[in-house]
Amino acid sequence: MNNILEVDGVMLEFGTKRVLQDIYIKCETGKITGLLGRNGSGKTCLMNIIHGMLRPVNASVRINSKVLLKARRKPDELLHLTQLNYIPAFLTPQRVFADFSLEFSIFIEHFPDFEKYFRTKLKRLSGGERRIIEIYVIIASDTKFCMLDEPFSHIMPVHLDTIKKLIVQEKENKGILITDHMYEHITDICDDLYVIRDGKTFLTDNIQDLEALGYLRDAAEN
Repeated sequence: MNNILEVDGVMLEFGTKRVLQDIYIKCETGKITGLLGRNGSGKTCLMNIIHGMLRPVNASVRINSKVLLKARRKPDELLHLTQLNYIPAFLTPQRVFADFSLEFSIFIEHFPDFEKYFRTKLKRLSGGERRIIEIYVIIASDTKFCMLDEPFSHIMPVHLDTIKKLIVQEKENKGILITDHMYEHITDICDDLYVIRDGKTFLTDNIQDLEALGYLRDAAEN
């Protein structure tokens, strides 16, 4: 089934500062949708609004034309990888994979070095290793959509290509919305790409659009 997530009518203000306005995002099964913007442009805020973690002045979030009114989304509708660790450090991969109904054996086909960590508490893993497990369970879980906020940060280069391949593979099962300051990885795998500038979203077609919007200049300065 082709599922469609749409977000519009977003207005977010902090005090007298308007952060987001005139926003439109569409994400659907079979596509990876990228979201770029300079630091502080509101990318994470927008994802938090979509997930129901942040209450804006106004917003419409819809899955298959049905407005999502509850504060938090159901796991079978939407999963969200935040920039912060979300799995308790005292858990082991054995417990995590059981809780997410995922096969650890499939995971180690992609990351064989992790086999030795099956019964090891996450707090004993490096930050990058723990992040890989958190990324994987979000990507591989049975849900209509997943959002990935900075999935490539703190990941060793040897694992980046594997994660990108998994994301591309899983887009056939779910819509994927992704943002990362390592924009080359985003442009490499995305089917649709939005840029947030001056609180608005712009759908881009090519690298020239990124240049015209000033994103590449901003990225270089950051």
